[in-house]
Amino acid sequence: MRLRFTKMQGAGNDFMVVDLVTQQAVLTPTQIRQLADRHFGVGFDQLLLVEPPTDPGIDFKYRIFNADGGEVEQCGNGARCFARFVRDQRLSWKERITVETRGGLLELLLERDGSVTVDMGAPDFSPKALPFQAEAEALHYPLEVAGQTLEIGAVSMGNPHAVLVVDDVERAPVTTLGPAIGSHPRFPKGVNVGFMQIVDRTTIKLRVHERGAGETLACGTGACAAAVIGMRRGQLDEQVTVRLTGGELLIRWAGNGAHVWMSGPATRVYEGWIQL
Repeated sequence: MRLRFTKMQGAGNDFMVVDLVTQQAVLTPTQIRQLADRHFGVGFDQLLLVEPPTDPGIDFKYRIFNADGGEVEQCGNGARCFARFVRDQRLSWKERITVETRGGLLELLLERDGSVTVDMGAPDFSPKALPFQAEAEALHYPLEVAGQTLEIGAVSMGNPHAVLVVDDVERAPVTTLGPAIGSHPRFPKGVNVGFMQIVDRTTIKLRVHERGAGETLACGTGACAAAVIGMRRGQLDEQVTVRLTGGELLIRWAGNGAHVWMSGPATRVYEGWIQL
């Protein structure tokens, strides 16, 4: 089977995007892992599938698979690339696009400067939403990892996130603590792990270890999670620039009950065909 695809990136978080509106394919987890291989395949952090909606009031269905072949609920950087893709492929001419994901509905707004703003929905801080084993919702949770007690924040942005505040994000033990926290038994379905350095009230630096992908150059939902946890604790203002390894994202949140808005770049790298 010959499959047409587009390689895209948002702040360095890279994707293989496949149009399953005008072409048909069923990809197995084994095939996804082969495609994700950066030496023998296309190479990507996530695979994004553009499918017809199941509800006539929605524009598209949006499915996300990590490099390990597992399907996940949400991907903010992917959502921006999704919006750019459907415009570039002439699948939609709307400036505001509604898509259904495993984590709920998303509103995508294509800006005139080429960037994309995403309505990421309202954050859910309840432990049940992640899920996370805790007696009650709190701003801080102690977590025993590798013989030490860490203090984390936890929130669902349609997918689960744990966030640690660090003094220096460049020296943070992302490669060791990231997997250890990500597979901690108190997170039965795993968790994405963010390491946040607060520069000032309007700026943070962030590195994220993602479930099924490892550390990525950027993570949109991770940027939202870190920002809202800092805002909720009173450490950050309502609008924050998040500096990730691959670029910057702008996060806005007005507080409890409000939706999170994320703005940032979405870039097409190349297009191609692959024989499955």
